[in-house]
Amino acid sequence: MKTASAGILLATAASLAQAAAPATTVKVEGGRIEGRVEEGVRAFKGIPFAAPPVGALRWQAPQPVRPWQGVRQATAFGNRCMQLPLYADMVFRSPGQSEDCLYLNVWAPANPGAKKLPVLVYIYGGGLATGDGSEPRYEGAAMARQGIVALTINYRLGMFGFLAHPELTAESKYKASGNYGLMDQAAALAWVKKNIAAFGGDPDQVTIAGESAGSYSVSAQMIMPMSKGLFARAIGESGSVLGSRGAPPLAEAEKQGAAFAQGAGFATLAALRAAPAEALLQAQGKPGAPRFGIVTDGHVIDRAPLDSYTQGRQAKVPLLAGWNSQEQHAGAILDNREPTPERFQAALQKFYGADAAEAARAYDYDVAEAARDLAGDRWLVYGTWKWIDLHARAAPTWRYYYSRPRPATIDGQPAATGAAHAAEIEYAMANLDGNKVYAWTDDDRAVSRTMHAYFVNFIKFGDPNGTSLPSWPKITQPGANVMRLDVQSGAYDPRDRARFEFHDRQAAQQ
Repeated sequence: MKTASAGILLATAASLAQAAAPATTVKVEGGRIEGRVEEGVRAFKGIPFAAPPVGALRWQAPQPVRPWQGVRQATAFGNRCMQLPLYADMVFRSPGQSEDCLYLNVWAPANPGAKKLPVLVYIYGGGLATGDGSEPRYEGAAMARQGIVALTINYRLGMFGFLAHPELTAESKYKASGNYGLMDQAAALAWVKKNIAAFGGDPDQVTIAGESAGSYSVSAQMIMPMSKGLFARAIGESGSVLGSRGAPPLAEAEKQGAAFAQGAGFATLAALRAAPAEALLQAQGKPGAPRFGIVTDGHVIDRAPLDSYTQGRQAKVPLLAGWNSQEQHAGAILDNREPTPERFQAALQKFYGADAAEAARAYDYDVAEAARDLAGDRWLVYGTWKWIDLHARAAPTWRYYYSRPRPATIDGQPAATGAAHAAEIEYAMANLDGNKVYAWTDDDRAVSRTMHAYFVNFIKFGDPNGTSLPSWPKITQPGANVMRLDVQSGAYDPRDRARFEFHDRQAAQQ
Protein backbone atom coordinates (compact mmCIF):
# COMPACT_ATOMS: atom_id res chain seq x y z
CA MET A 1 0.00 0.00 0.00
CA LYS A 2 2.86 2.35 0.79
CA THR A 3 4.32 1.73 -2.68
CA ALA A 4 0.99 2.44 -4.35
CA SER A 5 0.47 5.59 -2.28
CA ALA A 6 3.96 6.80 -3.13
CA GLY A 7 3.25 6.22 -6.83
CA ILE A 8 0.03 8.20 -6.64
CA LEU A 9 1.81 11.06 -4.89
CA LEU A 10 4.58 11.09 -7.47
CA ALA A 11 2.06 11.08 -10.31
CA THR A 12 0.08 13.89 -8.68
CA ALA A 13 3.24 15.95 -8.15
CA ALA A 14 4.23 15.42 -11.76
CA SER A 15 0.80 16.51 -12.95
CA LEU A 16 0.92 19.64 -10.79
CA ALA A 17 4.40 20.49 -12.01
CA GLN A 18 3.29 20.05 -15.61
CA ALA A 19 0.25 22.24 -15.00
CA ALA A 20 2.43 24.92 -13.41
CA ALA A 21 5.01 24.87 -16.19
CA PRO A 22 4.73 27.62 -18.82
CA ALA A 23 2.91 26.49 -21.96
CA THR A 24 5.56 26.55 -24.68
CA THR A 25 3.53 24.53 -27.18
CA VAL A 26 0.42 26.24 -28.54
CA LYS A 27 -1.91 25.76 -31.48
CA VAL A 28 -2.22 28.57 -33.99
CA GLU A 29 -3.50 28.96 -37.51
CA GLY A 30 -1.53 26.41 -39.54
CA GLY A 31 -0.66 23.98 -36.78
CA ARG A 32 1.14 23.59 -33.47
CA ILE A 33 4.28 25.55 -32.57
CA GLU A 34 6.80 25.16 -29.79
CA GLY A 35 8.63 28.13 -28.28
CA ARG A 36 10.77 28.25 -25.19
CA VAL A 37 11.20 30.15 -21.95
CA GLU A 38 13.92 32.80 -22.13
CA GLU A 39 14.78 34.64 -18.91
CA GLY A 40 11.34 34.05 -17.46
CA VAL A 41 9.39 34.97 -20.60
CA ARG A 42 7.84 32.67 -23.18
CA ALA A 43 9.28 33.50 -26.59
CA PHE A 44 7.88 32.24 -29.90
CA LYS A 45 9.88 33.32 -32.94
CA GLY A 46 9.52 32.90 -36.67
CA ILE A 47 5.78 32.13 -36.71
CA PRO A 48 4.39 32.29 -40.26
CA PHE A 49 1.25 34.44 -40.54
CA ALA A 50 0.82 34.19 -44.33
CA ALA A 51 2.03 32.08 -47.23
CA PRO A 52 5.47 32.99 -48.60
CA PRO A 53 4.88 35.75 -51.21
CA VAL A 54 7.11 34.13 -53.83
CA GLY A 55 6.69 33.15 -57.47
CA ALA A 56 3.17 33.95 -58.64
CA LEU A 57 2.45 35.49 -55.21
CA ARG A 58 5.06 38.22 -55.67
CA TRP A 59 3.06 41.48 -55.65
CA GLN A 60 -0.13 39.80 -54.52
CA ALA A 61 -2.13 40.36 -51.36
CA PRO A 62 -0.91 38.05 -48.58
CA GLN A 63 -2.47 34.61 -48.79
CA PRO A 64 -3.47 32.28 -45.92
CA VAL A 65 -0.67 30.52 -44.10
CA ARG A 66 0.11 27.00 -45.31
CA PRO A 67 -0.57 24.30 -42.70
CA TRP A 68 2.26 22.09 -41.44
CA GLN A 69 2.40 18.65 -39.87
CA GLY A 70 3.58 17.93 -36.37
CA VAL A 71 4.99 20.61 -34.06
CA ARG A 72 6.88 23.44 -35.72
CA GLN A 73 9.83 24.85 -33.79
CA ALA A 74 9.41 28.56 -33.02
CA THR A 75 12.74 29.22 -31.36
CA ALA A 76 14.55 31.25 -34.04
CA PHE A 77 13.65 34.36 -36.01
CA GLY A 78 12.45 33.95 -39.59
CA ASN A 79 14.03 35.62 -42.59
CA ARG A 80 13.95 39.39 -42.90
CA CYS A 81 12.36 40.81 -46.04
CA MET A 82 14.41 41.78 -49.09
CA GLN A 83 16.29 45.03 -48.48
CA LEU A 84 19.46 46.94 -49.16
CA PRO A 85 21.83 47.83 -46.28
CA LEU A 86 20.76 51.43 -45.75
CA TYR A 87 21.17 52.27 -42.05
CA ALA A 88 24.20 51.47 -39.90
CA ASP A 89 22.22 51.38 -36.65
CA MET A 90 20.16 48.33 -37.65
CA VAL A 91 21.15 45.06 -36.00
CA PHE A 92 19.45 41.91 -37.28
CA ARG A 93 19.18 38.54 -35.57
CA SER A 94 17.40 36.91 -38.50
CA PRO A 95 19.31 34.21 -40.43
CA GLY A 96 19.22 36.08 -43.74
CA GLN A 97 16.92 37.86 -46.16
CA SER A 98 14.41 36.35 -48.53
CA GLU A 99 11.06 37.01 -50.14
CA ASP A 100 9.85 34.26 -47.81
CA CYS A 101 9.70 36.65 -44.85
CA LEU A 102 6.15 36.95 -43.53
CA TYR A 103 6.85 35.90 -39.96
CA LEU A 104 6.05 37.35 -36.56
CA ASN A 105 7.41 36.93 -33.05
CA VAL A 106 5.58 36.73 -29.72
CA TRP A 107 6.80 37.37 -26.18
CA ALA A 108 4.33 36.42 -23.46
CA PRO A 109 4.42 36.18 -19.67
CA ALA A 110 5.58 32.76 -18.49
CA ASN A 111 2.41 32.27 -16.44
CA PRO A 112 -0.29 34.60 -17.77
CA GLY A 113 -3.06 33.41 -15.45
CA ALA A 114 -6.75 33.34 -16.25
CA LYS A 115 -7.16 37.01 -17.11
CA LYS A 116 -6.74 37.99 -20.76
CA LEU A 117 -3.74 40.26 -21.24
CA PRO A 118 -3.35 43.42 -23.34
CA VAL A 119 -1.39 43.06 -26.56
CA LEU A 120 1.25 45.21 -28.27
CA VAL A 121 2.03 44.82 -31.99
CA TYR A 122 5.17 46.79 -32.92
CA ILE A 123 5.84 47.78 -36.54
CA TYR A 124 9.48 48.50 -37.34
CA GLY A 125 10.80 51.60 -39.06
CA GLY A 126 13.29 51.96 -41.90
CA GLY A 127 11.70 54.15 -44.55
CA LEU A 128 9.49 51.29 -45.79
CA ALA A 129 12.73 50.03 -47.36
CA THR A 130 14.54 48.23 -44.55
CA GLY A 131 14.04 46.88 -41.02
CA ASP A 132 13.12 43.62 -39.32
CA GLY A 133 11.19 42.28 -36.36
CA SER A 134 14.36 40.66 -35.01
CA GLU A 135 16.07 43.95 -34.13
CA PRO A 136 17.00 43.96 -30.41
CA ARG A 137 15.55 47.43 -29.86
CA TYR A 138 12.05 46.06 -30.54
CA GLU A 139 12.45 42.99 -28.25
CA GLY A 140 9.17 42.35 -26.45
CA ALA A 141 10.45 40.59 -23.32
CA ALA A 142 10.36 43.69 -21.09
CA MET A 143 6.75 44.31 -22.10
CA ALA A 144 5.91 40.68 -21.32
CA ARG A 145 7.34 41.10 -17.82
CA GLN A 146 4.80 43.91 -17.37
CA GLY A 147 1.89 41.59 -18.18
CA ILE A 148 1.65 42.38 -21.90
CA VAL A 149 1.76 39.99 -24.84
CA ALA A 150 4.15 41.73 -27.25
CA LEU A 151 4.73 41.04 -30.94
CA THR A 152 6.95 42.22 -33.76
CA ILE A 153 5.84 41.60 -37.34
CA ASN A 154 7.54 41.58 -40.72
CA TYR A 155 6.18 43.18 -43.86
CA ARG A 156 7.41 43.46 -47.45
CA LEU A 157 9.65 46.41 -48.19
CA GLY A 158 10.73 48.65 -51.04
CA MET A 159 9.59 47.55 -54.48
CA PHE A 160 8.56 44.14 -53.12
CA GLY A 161 6.12 45.81 -50.75
CA PHE A 162 5.04 48.98 -52.52
CA LEU A 163 5.45 48.69 -56.29
CA ALA A 164 2.45 50.01 -58.23
CA HIS A 165 2.29 49.09 -61.92
CA PRO A 166 -0.44 49.25 -64.58
CA GLU A 167 -0.27 45.50 -65.23
CA LEU A 168 -0.54 44.74 -61.52
CA THR A 169 -3.59 46.97 -61.33
CA ALA A 170 -5.15 45.30 -64.37
CA GLU A 171 -4.75 41.77 -62.98
CA SER A 172 -6.02 42.71 -59.52
CA LYS A 173 -9.62 41.88 -58.66
CA TYR A 174 -9.83 45.21 -56.84
CA LYS A 175 -8.14 47.12 -59.70
CA ALA A 176 -5.32 48.61 -57.65
CA SER A 177 -1.67 47.91 -56.91
CA GLY A 178 0.99 48.84 -54.38
CA ASN A 179 0.60 48.78 -50.59
CA TYR A 180 1.44 45.07 -50.29
CA GLY A 181 3.48 45.88 -47.18
CA LEU A 182 0.43 47.52 -45.57
CA MET A 183 -1.64 44.47 -46.46
CA ASP A 184 0.99 42.30 -44.79
CA GLN A 185 0.63 44.36 -41.63
CA ALA A 186 -3.15 44.02 -41.78
CA ALA A 187 -2.81 40.25 -42.29
CA ALA A 188 -0.59 40.06 -39.20
CA LEU A 189 -3.22 42.00 -37.22
CA ALA A 190 -5.93 39.63 -38.45
CA TRP A 191 -3.70 36.73 -37.31
CA VAL A 192 -3.43 38.36 -33.89
CA LYS A 193 -7.20 38.71 -33.70
CA LYS A 194 -7.63 34.97 -34.38
CA ASN A 195 -4.69 33.51 -32.49
CA ILE A 196 -3.47 35.75 -29.67
CA ALA A 197 -5.74 34.14 -27.07
CA ALA A 198 -3.56 31.01 -27.34
CA PHE A 199 -0.74 33.07 -25.77
CA GLY A 200 -2.96 34.59 -23.07
CA GLY A 201 -3.68 37.79 -25.01
CA ASP A 202 -6.94 39.67 -25.36
CA PRO A 203 -7.84 40.16 -29.05
CA ASP A 204 -9.99 43.15 -28.08
CA GLN A 205 -7.12 44.99 -26.36
CA VAL A 206 -4.53 45.29 -29.14
CA THR A 207 -2.30 48.35 -29.39
CA ILE A 208 -0.45 48.98 -32.64
CA ALA A 209 2.78 50.96 -32.38
CA GLY A 210 5.68 51.95 -34.57
CA GLU A 211 8.50 54.41 -35.13
CA SER A 212 9.32 56.36 -38.31
CA ALA A 213 8.00 54.20 -41.18
CA GLY A 214 6.33 52.14 -38.47
CA SER A 215 4.56 55.28 -37.30
CA TYR A 216 3.60 56.08 -40.90
CA SER A 217 2.18 52.56 -40.99
CA VAL A 218 0.21 53.01 -37.77
CA SER A 219 -1.39 56.18 -39.15
CA ALA A 220 -2.20 54.29 -42.36
CA GLN A 221 -3.70 51.29 -40.55
CA MET A 222 -6.01 53.71 -38.76
CA ILE A 223 -7.65 54.68 -42.08
CA MET A 224 -7.59 51.28 -43.82
CA PRO A 225 -11.00 49.65 -44.27
CA MET A 226 -9.46 46.15 -44.07
CA SER A 227 -8.00 46.89 -40.61
CA LYS A 228 -11.22 48.09 -39.04
CA GLY A 229 -11.77 46.49 -35.64
CA LEU A 230 -8.33 44.86 -35.46
CA PHE A 231 -6.88 47.18 -32.78
CA ALA A 232 -8.06 49.32 -29.89
CA ARG A 233 -5.17 51.78 -29.33
CA ALA A 234 -2.32 53.32 -31.29
CA ILE A 235 1.17 54.69 -30.61
CA GLY A 236 3.10 56.73 -33.17
CA GLU A 237 6.73 57.74 -32.80
CA SER A 238 8.00 60.33 -35.30
CA GLY A 239 6.03 60.19 -38.51
CA SER A 240 2.65 59.91 -40.20
CA VAL A 241 1.15 59.41 -43.62
CA LEU A 242 0.14 63.10 -43.50
CA GLY A 243 3.79 64.14 -43.84
CA SER A 244 5.82 65.37 -46.77
CA ARG A 245 6.02 61.98 -48.51
CA GLY A 246 2.27 61.57 -48.29
CA ALA A 247 0.50 58.92 -50.34
CA PRO A 248 0.44 59.84 -54.05
CA PRO A 249 -2.51 58.78 -56.23
CA LEU A 250 -2.43 55.41 -57.95
CA ALA A 251 -1.94 56.80 -61.46
CA GLU A 252 1.18 58.66 -60.38
CA ALA A 253 2.58 55.60 -58.59
CA GLU A 254 1.81 53.35 -61.58
CA LYS A 255 3.70 55.71 -63.86
CA GLN A 256 6.67 55.68 -61.52
CA GLY A 257 6.60 51.88 -61.26
CA ALA A 258 6.35 51.35 -65.01
CA ALA A 259 9.23 53.75 -65.67
CA PHE A 260 11.37 51.98 -63.08
CA ALA A 261 10.63 48.55 -64.51
CA GLN A 262 11.33 49.70 -68.06
CA GLY A 263 14.58 51.37 -67.05
CA ALA A 264 15.70 48.25 -65.17
CA GLY A 265 15.13 46.08 -68.22
CA PHE A 266 11.87 44.41 -67.17
CA ALA A 267 9.39 45.49 -69.83
CA THR A 268 6.46 43.35 -68.66
CA LEU A 269 4.95 42.05 -65.44
CA ALA A 270 5.93 38.55 -66.53
CA ALA A 271 9.55 39.66 -66.73
CA LEU A 272 9.32 41.31 -63.33
CA ARG A 273 7.91 38.16 -61.76
CA ALA A 274 10.51 35.95 -63.44
CA ALA A 275 13.44 38.09 -62.30
CA PRO A 276 15.53 36.88 -59.35
CA ALA A 277 14.79 38.82 -56.19
CA GLU A 278 18.41 39.89 -55.90
CA ALA A 279 18.36 41.39 -59.41
CA LEU A 280 15.31 43.47 -58.51
CA LEU A 281 16.92 44.56 -55.27
CA GLN A 282 20.07 45.71 -57.03
CA ALA A 283 18.01 47.62 -59.61
CA GLN A 284 16.24 49.36 -56.74
CA GLY A 285 19.60 50.49 -55.37
CA LYS A 286 20.89 52.14 -58.55
CA PRO A 287 21.23 55.94 -58.72
CA GLY A 288 18.01 57.59 -59.78
CA ALA A 289 15.79 54.68 -58.73
CA PRO A 290 12.58 55.87 -57.04
CA ARG A 291 11.62 55.33 -53.42
CA PHE A 292 8.57 53.13 -53.15
CA GLY A 293 5.99 53.98 -50.52
CA ILE A 294 2.35 54.16 -49.53
CA VAL A 295 -0.10 54.86 -52.36
CA THR A 296 -3.66 56.18 -52.39
CA ASP A 297 -4.76 53.17 -54.41
CA GLY A 298 -8.52 53.34 -53.82
CA HIS A 299 -8.56 49.99 -52.06
CA VAL A 300 -6.08 49.64 -49.19
CA ILE A 301 -5.96 53.44 -48.82
CA ASP A 302 -9.38 54.23 -50.22
CA ARG A 303 -9.03 58.03 -50.31
CA ALA A 304 -6.42 60.69 -49.64
CA PRO A 305 -5.23 60.23 -46.02
CA LEU A 306 -5.77 63.92 -45.24
CA ASP A 307 -9.39 63.59 -46.37
CA SER A 308 -9.90 60.56 -44.13
CA TYR A 309 -8.57 62.34 -41.05
CA THR A 310 -10.25 65.66 -41.84
CA GLN A 311 -13.59 63.91 -42.29
CA GLY A 312 -13.16 61.80 -39.12
CA ARG A 313 -13.14 58.49 -40.98
CA GLN A 314 -10.17 57.05 -39.06
CA ALA A 315 -10.39 54.48 -36.28
CA LYS A 316 -11.44 56.53 -33.26
CA VAL A 317 -9.05 54.90 -30.83
CA PRO A 318 -6.87 56.50 -28.14
CA LEU A 319 -3.58 57.76 -29.61
CA LEU A 320 -0.23 58.47 -27.98
CA ALA A 321 2.21 60.12 -30.37
CA GLY A 322 5.06 62.59 -30.61
CA TRP A 323 8.56 63.23 -31.86
CA ASN A 324 12.15 63.86 -30.80
CA SER A 325 14.00 67.12 -30.27
CA GLN A 326 16.48 66.60 -33.12
CA GLU A 327 14.78 64.62 -35.84
CA GLN A 328 17.10 66.39 -38.26
CA HIS A 329 20.25 68.46 -37.86
CA ALA A 330 20.12 72.15 -38.74
CA GLY A 331 22.71 71.41 -41.42
CA ALA A 332 20.10 69.51 -43.41
CA ILE A 333 18.66 72.84 -44.57
CA LEU A 334 21.89 74.85 -44.35
CA ASP A 335 24.11 72.83 -46.70
CA ASN A 336 25.80 71.25 -43.66
CA ARG A 337 27.07 74.62 -42.41
CA GLU A 338 26.76 76.07 -38.94
CA PRO A 339 23.55 78.05 -38.34
CA THR A 340 23.78 81.83 -38.52
CA PRO A 341 20.95 84.35 -38.93
CA GLU A 342 22.14 85.11 -42.48
CA ARG A 343 22.26 81.46 -43.53
CA PHE A 344 18.88 80.77 -41.97
CA GLN A 345 17.29 83.71 -43.77
CA ALA A 346 18.83 82.51 -47.03
CA ALA A 347 17.34 79.05 -46.44
CA LEU A 348 13.89 80.53 -45.78
CA GLN A 349 14.14 82.51 -49.01
CA LYS A 350 15.19 79.39 -50.90
CA PHE A 351 12.36 77.25 -49.59
CA TYR A 352 9.52 79.78 -49.31
CA GLY A 353 10.26 82.70 -51.62
CA ALA A 354 7.59 85.34 -51.18
CA ASP A 355 6.50 83.66 -47.94
CA ALA A 356 9.97 83.83 -46.37
CA ALA A 357 8.99 86.71 -44.08
CA GLU A 358 6.00 84.73 -42.80
CA ALA A 359 8.28 81.75 -42.17
CA ALA A 360 10.72 83.98 -40.31
CA ARG A 361 7.92 85.10 -37.97
CA ALA A 362 6.94 81.47 -37.31
CA TYR A 363 10.55 80.56 -36.46
CA ASP A 364 11.50 83.77 -34.66
CA TYR A 365 13.70 82.34 -31.89
CA ASP A 366 17.26 81.09 -31.34
CA VAL A 367 18.61 80.46 -34.83
CA ALA A 368 20.27 77.13 -34.03
CA GLU A 369 17.03 75.79 -32.54
CA ALA A 370 14.89 77.32 -35.28
CA ALA A 371 17.01 75.80 -38.07
CA ARG A 372 16.97 72.42 -36.34
CA ASP A 373 13.19 72.59 -35.88
CA LEU A 374 12.55 73.66 -39.47
CA ALA A 375 14.68 70.80 -40.77
CA GLY A 376 12.67 68.32 -38.70
CA ASP A 377 9.34 69.93 -39.52
CA ARG A 378 9.97 69.74 -43.25
CA TRP A 379 10.81 66.06 -42.96
CA LEU A 380 8.31 64.46 -40.59
CA VAL A 381 7.50 66.57 -37.53
CA TYR A 382 4.80 68.64 -39.23
CA GLY A 383 3.08 65.48 -40.50
CA THR A 384 3.16 63.99 -37.01
CA TRP A 385 1.70 67.16 -35.52
CA LYS A 386 -1.04 67.24 -38.16
CA TRP A 387 -1.99 63.64 -37.37
CA ILE A 388 -2.16 64.40 -33.65
CA ASP A 389 -4.08 67.66 -34.18
CA LEU A 390 -6.73 66.09 -36.39
CA HIS A 391 -7.12 62.90 -34.39
CA ALA A 392 -7.51 64.80 -31.11
CA ARG A 393 -10.83 66.06 -32.44
CA ALA A 394 -12.12 62.49 -32.59
CA ALA A 395 -10.58 60.51 -29.71
CA PRO A 396 -8.39 60.87 -26.59
CA THR A 397 -4.89 61.89 -27.68
CA TRP A 398 -1.64 62.47 -25.81
CA ARG A 399 1.43 64.16 -27.32
CA TYR A 400 5.06 63.84 -26.20
CA TYR A 401 8.33 65.63 -26.94
CA TYR A 402 11.36 63.40 -26.36
CA SER A 403 14.54 65.35 -25.62
CA ARG A 404 16.99 62.96 -23.95
CA PRO A 405 20.19 62.71 -26.07
CA ARG A 406 21.95 59.39 -26.27
CA PRO A 407 25.00 59.16 -23.98
CA ALA A 408 28.62 58.71 -24.98
CA THR A 409 29.49 55.48 -26.76
CA ILE A 410 31.52 52.73 -25.14
CA ASP A 411 34.39 53.49 -27.52
CA GLY A 412 34.59 57.12 -26.43
CA GLN A 413 32.45 59.06 -28.88
CA PRO A 414 30.83 62.03 -27.09
CA ALA A 415 27.17 62.21 -26.14
CA ALA A 416 24.74 63.55 -28.73
CA THR A 417 23.57 67.16 -28.56
CA GLY A 418 19.89 66.34 -29.10
CA ALA A 419 17.49 63.42 -29.24
CA ALA A 420 18.08 62.09 -32.74
CA HIS A 421 15.59 60.24 -34.90
CA ALA A 422 14.87 56.77 -33.43
CA ALA A 423 16.80 57.53 -30.22
CA GLU A 424 13.76 56.89 -28.03
CA ILE A 425 12.98 53.31 -29.09
CA GLU A 426 15.19 51.45 -26.61
CA TYR A 427 13.99 53.72 -23.80
CA ALA A 428 10.30 53.18 -24.55
CA MET A 429 10.68 49.41 -24.94
CA ALA A 430 13.05 49.10 -21.93
CA ASN A 431 15.74 47.63 -24.14
CA LEU A 432 18.79 49.75 -23.34
CA ASP A 433 20.90 46.70 -22.59
CA GLY A 434 20.18 45.29 -26.03
CA ASN A 435 22.11 48.19 -27.58
CA LYS A 436 25.81 47.59 -26.98
CA VAL A 437 26.97 50.84 -28.63
CA TYR A 438 26.25 53.30 -25.81
CA ALA A 439 27.53 53.65 -22.25
CA TRP A 440 24.13 53.90 -20.59
CA THR A 441 24.00 55.95 -17.39
CA ASP A 442 21.71 56.00 -14.37
CA ASP A 443 19.95 58.99 -15.94
CA ASP A 444 19.30 57.00 -19.11
CA ARG A 445 17.81 54.18 -17.08
CA ALA A 446 15.61 56.64 -15.20
CA VAL A 447 14.31 58.10 -18.47
CA SER A 448 13.65 54.59 -19.75
CA ARG A 449 11.70 53.65 -16.63
CA THR A 450 9.50 56.72 -17.03
CA MET A 451 8.84 56.37 -20.75
CA HIS A 452 8.33 52.62 -20.50
CA ALA A 453 5.84 53.10 -17.68
CA TYR A 454 3.83 55.58 -19.75
CA PHE A 455 3.77 53.16 -22.68
CA VAL A 456 2.79 50.22 -20.47
CA ASN A 457 -0.06 52.18 -18.90
CA PHE A 458 -1.33 53.26 -22.31
CA ILE A 459 -1.19 49.70 -23.69
CA LYS A 460 -3.05 48.38 -20.65
CA PHE A 461 -5.60 51.13 -20.07
CA GLY A 462 -5.66 53.48 -23.06
CA ASP A 463 -4.25 56.26 -20.86
CA PRO A 464 -0.53 56.82 -20.09
CA ASN A 465 -1.11 58.21 -16.61
CA GLY A 466 -0.35 56.22 -13.49
CA THR A 467 0.88 56.43 -9.95
CA SER A 468 4.34 57.94 -9.32
CA LEU A 469 4.41 59.53 -12.78
CA PRO A 470 4.08 63.22 -13.71
CA SER A 471 0.53 63.99 -14.81
CA TRP A 472 0.12 63.88 -18.59
CA PRO A 473 -2.91 65.87 -19.83
CA LYS A 474 -4.63 65.17 -23.12
CA ILE A 475 -3.52 67.45 -25.94
CA THR A 476 -6.97 69.08 -25.95
CA GLN A 477 -6.46 70.51 -22.45
CA PRO A 478 -5.39 74.18 -22.60
CA GLY A 479 -1.94 75.19 -21.42
CA ALA A 480 0.72 72.66 -20.42
CA ASN A 481 -0.43 69.61 -22.36
CA VAL A 482 2.70 68.11 -23.99
CA MET A 483 4.87 65.68 -22.02
CA ARG A 484 8.57 66.44 -22.25
CA LEU A 485 10.33 63.13 -21.72
CA ASP A 486 13.79 63.61 -20.25
CA VAL A 487 15.63 63.22 -16.95
CA GLN A 488 13.11 65.67 -15.50
CA SER A 489 9.88 64.78 -17.27
CA GLY A 490 6.83 66.99 -17.07
CA ALA A 491 4.00 68.60 -19.02
CA TYR A 492 4.71 71.95 -20.66
CA ASP A 493 3.19 74.36 -23.15
CA PRO A 494 5.39 74.32 -26.29
CA ARG A 495 3.63 77.29 -27.93
CA ASP A 496 4.50 75.86 -31.35
CA ARG A 497 1.17 76.00 -33.11
CA ALA A 498 2.12 79.05 -35.18
CA ARG A 499 4.93 77.24 -36.94
CA PHE A 500 2.75 74.26 -37.80
CA GLU A 501 -0.08 76.46 -39.03
CA PHE A 502 2.48 78.08 -41.34
CA HIS A 503 3.14 74.62 -42.83
CA ASP A 504 -0.62 74.09 -43.06
CA ARG A 505 -0.88 77.16 -45.28
CA GLN A 506 2.07 76.03 -47.36
CA ALA A 507 0.51 72.59 -47.85
CA ALA A 508 -2.77 74.17 -48.95
CA GLN A 509 -0.93 76.01 -51.74
CA GLN A 510 0.52 72.82 -53.23
